[in-house]
Amino acid sequence: MRDLYVGIGSNLGDRQANILSALQRLRAKTEIGAVSAFYETEPAGGAEGPAFLNVAARLRTELSPREFREFAAGVESAVGRAHAGRLRARPIDIDVLVDDTFVHPALPERSYDLVPLSEIAPDLELPRLGRTVATLAAHLSKNGVHRKLRSLHFTANRQDEEPDVRIALNRVGVRGVRRIVHLSVDGTDRVFNGDFAMVADLAPDKAGVHMSRFNEILEEATLDVLSRQDAAAPIEGLVEAIAREIVRSQRAVRADVRLRADFGLERWTPVSGKRGDETYTLVGIAHADERGTRHVVGVEAEGMTACPCAQLMVREHSLQELRAAGFSEEDARRALDALPVATHNQRGRGSILIGLEGPGETVRAEDLVEIVENSMSSETYDLLKRPDEFFIVNKAHHNPKFVEDVVRGIMARALDMYADFGNGTFVAASQVNYESIHKHDAFAEGYGTFGELRAELASNEYVPRTTDLAAWLGTRHSSVLFG
Repeated sequence: MRDLYVGIGSNLGDRQANILSALQRLRAKTEIGAVSAFYETEPAGGAEGPAFLNVAARLRTELSPREFREFAAGVESAVGRAHAGRLRARPIDIDVLVDDTFVHPALPERSYDLVPLSEIAPDLELPRLGRTVATLAAHLSKNGVHRKLRSLHFTANRQDEEPDVRIALNRVGVRGVRRIVHLSVDGTDRVFNGDFAMVADLAPDKAGVHMSRFNEILEEATLDVLSRQDAAAPIEGLVEAIAREIVRSQRAVRADVRLRADFGLERWTPVSGKRGDETYTLVGIAHADERGTRHVVGVEAEGMTACPCAQLMVREHSLQELRAAGFSEEDARRALDALPVATHNQRGRGSILIGLEGPGETVRAEDLVEIVENSMSSETYDLLKRPDEFFIVNKAHHNPKFVEDVVRGIMARALDMYADFGNGTFVAASQVNYESIHKHDAFAEGYGTFGELRAELASNEYVPRTTDLAAWLGTRHSSVLFG
């Protein structure tokens, strides 16, 4: 492993998003040790286009210098750069500034590279030049190089003025914000197309929040998490950082952030053994206020259920038909016990959210997927051969489930799998069945702390009120956050 320093710039499109996307992609073959703030400069040396946004980053990699340059060129192409000319405007530009015995020949004259580099490596001795980065930067004019502050300070505007009606609002923000994010799932770094929702409570003396700032907050928080960690952040680390930043920069009473991101797990079909990647959804929700932050993590998974009610009616009718055909009561019941009885079935989508309190407590996304899938009548697959189809249908009809059964099964399996977790641990489960013979969907959900659920199971008595997601997080929002 060796260290190198790169400069990353953009002057086309969403410049911040382009730089963050490049950093995310560089993680595939490097470790990011440090990232500077954003610096804005006018194009220099005859370059075309609008102002550049630049950062410097310290990377650690096993790639040789040649291999890294080829890898970086691939990252540029993936972000959207067409190599049409050296001085043309571009969405992304990745330059190696310092690498082993190499120093970019133009670095001593490039204030837009030296200034960000001096922020993260002021004492770095430059090979062959015999001077440190800070020494070189001190002799360059910094005119035209402007640091973009991460701590967002805004001048007074309509949002900060008194509203016409002094009533606090519970949820104000944005949803459906899509970003490429790099997350750690079960110890593996993965790139996701994430869907963010970000809301804040609005005090009665503020006319509004800065809607246009939410995207900027998202980019800044993502960059902060990148610069602080040697590995990809877990989902809870990212959503907590964003929630804290919303409270701070928007002067909000409290804030909530939700991230949903699809991911794949390797699966084999039950009979033919065909390998495939099945898609699931990772969920992270964080709440921040003046007391701190709390978070839950979870998954959503699809499966199928077979209806127990319709199956009992079909069984009762079949018993009457067999008796009418001359079968004895005993033989008719034996036959029905041996065969799966027909019923209607439906595809369902289940979810689980876990909130942890104890130090060292962790959950794996794959374990959560198995909890949800195993609570339905059967798991499902994208690709099935005929023997697999028979297996799934037969399994489901031998294991009929109401939507309520699925939710209770998810919660019971969570209690069993995490039996060593404390009573303050939170769990929420939900299931929606996309009905096949009705024109509506069936839905159920349950929630509570492990302590509340354990007490209910032990006493066999109804607990009139259990802790919901909003109460556990400390927010005023409903348990199904953001609609």
